[in-house]
Amino acid sequence: MRLIIHDLDQADFHRISAHSPGDQRVVSPGNGSIAHCLGCFGCWVKTPGACVIRDQYGDLGELLAQCKEVTIISRCCYGGFSPFVKNVLDRSISYVLPFFVIKDGVMRHKRRYAKSARLRVWFYGEISEQEMATALGLAQASAVNLWWDLVGVSFFRDAAELEGQML
Repeated sequence: MRLIIHDLDQADFHRISAHSPGDQRVVSPGNGSIAHCLGCFGCWVKTPGACVIRDQYGDLGELLAQCKEVTIISRCCYGGFSPFVKNVLDRSISYVLPFFVIKDGVMRHKRRYAKSARLRVWFYGEISEQEMATALGLAQASAVNLWWDLVGVSFFRDAAELEGQML
């Protein structure tokens, strides 16, 4: 399964996803409001693998474990993800375990699931060279932390430029 996490409005997303293959799930602001992560670590201690906030985003960790590919489409905010996308990733922390391991000289959380996914990140907006460098580093760090293979990071001037890209 492929997961698409995006912050686009529905019309922009529909234009770029009209010809997408069928086996995919979409997490977007159109799915409803998302509560902010409480930082309580309940997803590690109280309800392992699931967020203690039981809304439609409470099982993001398990959803990520089912994916072979994850595509993140985000407005670039000062070299980072948009608030919505950042919140989705924060709420997905149950995907990994609270313990640490050193792999390839980098400390990271231990894996909860043996499966790995391919990660593609598309940033859009007016992005400076410095913000691009920061965003690239963030995408690389996200892939490392989640035990995924980063297969591409792309930058676009605006959401309209995404049209015609292969999802």
